[in-house]
Amino acid sequence: MKLSIEKIVYGGSGLARSENGKTVFVPFTLPGETIEAAITSHGSFAEAELKEIDAPSPNRIEPRCAHFGRCGGCHLQHATYAAQLEIKQSILAETMERAGITSLPLIEVHAALPWEYRNRIRLRIAVVDGHLRVGYLQRGSNGFLAIQMCPIASPVLWRAAEAFLALDEEHTAWTRAAEEIELFTDGDGQKLQTRLFLREQPAKGFAELCAALRLRVPELAGAGVQVMASSGRSRKSLRVRPGATWGAAGLSYIVAGETYWVNRDSFFQVNRFLAPELIRLATEGRQGLLAWDLFAGVGLFSRVLANHFDEVVAVEATKGDLAVNLRGAGRRAIAATTVEFLRQAVLERERPDLIVMDPPRAGVGAETCALLGRIRAPEIVYVSCDPTTLSRDLSAMIDSGYRLKQLHLVDMFPETFHQETVAILGL
Repeated sequence: MKLSIEKIVYGGSGLARSENGKTVFVPFTLPGETIEAAITSHGSFAEAELKEIDAPSPNRIEPRCAHFGRCGGCHLQHATYAAQLEIKQSILAETMERAGITSLPLIEVHAALPWEYRNRIRLRIAVVDGHLRVGYLQRGSNGFLAIQMCPIASPVLWRAAEAFLALDEEHTAWTRAAEEIELFTDGDGQKLQTRLFLREQPAKGFAELCAALRLRVPELAGAGVQVMASSGRSRKSLRVRPGATWGAAGLSYIVAGETYWVNRDSFFQVNRFLAPELIRLATEGRQGLLAWDLFAGVGLFSRVLANHFDEVVAVEATKGDLAVNLRGAGRRAIAATTVEFLRQAVLERERPDLIVMDPPRAGVGAETCALLGRIRAPEIVYVSCDPTTLSRDLSAMIDSGYRLKQLHLVDMFPETFHQETVAILGL
């Protein structure tokens, strides 16, 4: 059928209407394009596959990656970077309005280089035609897609992946046992950590494998093994236990003048170019007696806040790296869930000058929003990686008396539909 693409929705697909008014989603299209597509699934809406572009958008370009369209990683390489930012800005505004947040401040956009930005990648490993290959999932399936490039990854990560494959002949017991490899580097690509995921760990030879890899990739600082066990057929049922280790357990990562210790299996913001801007938006110009950093991770925001507040309390379910990064007078790392911490804070009638929170994709949820409404900190900085859960939470917090003062779109994930948002709320 012929379709006219109206807009791009969260998820990366173009939205069109069929002749009978049914909503149709078509990946790899752009607003204003006239296309021909074939329906692939029916329901309350339809999904379709792009067959031909009759009238292309002036914002359409050739993708940089040879695997774009088949790989499940990127969604927007067919659009100019300026168009990608406009698309994400529109999606953020519409998501907020759909949640009933109509008085929006101007959405400020923050961007950097759209290529080679990722400081971490996790690749599948498989034997294809007798040769060991690395790859990602095929789009829309669990099938393996062997790749020969990843232009959004820091160059040292791809160089390390190729070096690992080159060791297949000498260290077959390990290379063929591995099902996945994760690679993590610091902001300037000077240090590298790797993790191998496998079902069974060979009896010996891990130190020799790492030494051989370091000869090819001198940046390698440490490596570890995760042995995977599954209690079912789904990947969600996977459980891992630590195996062999070599070298350092993590690396020092310098951002915004602060040095963070990051264990190789700890979460850290993935965009090595925009992490300083994210910190600036959350912390600049803020000072006082007490600040809370909720969902604190390794203490990305806490370390900087500690320079401007008499006391900083950082809360994370497992405080590992956080305890290392938040040492000193006036700095407290607490091992607890955010909701547990807030329940206790309400009972003790604590009230900080500032709350910064960076929850996972699921957002903070109804109970946390209600507790924050009772604590009534003068200012809240909410860092979010999902506009849908963010708009839900912001709506609840606005209902409790907060006002949305600033909204920043930080493009931490160029070439994909994902986006990071920093929302500033005040009473």
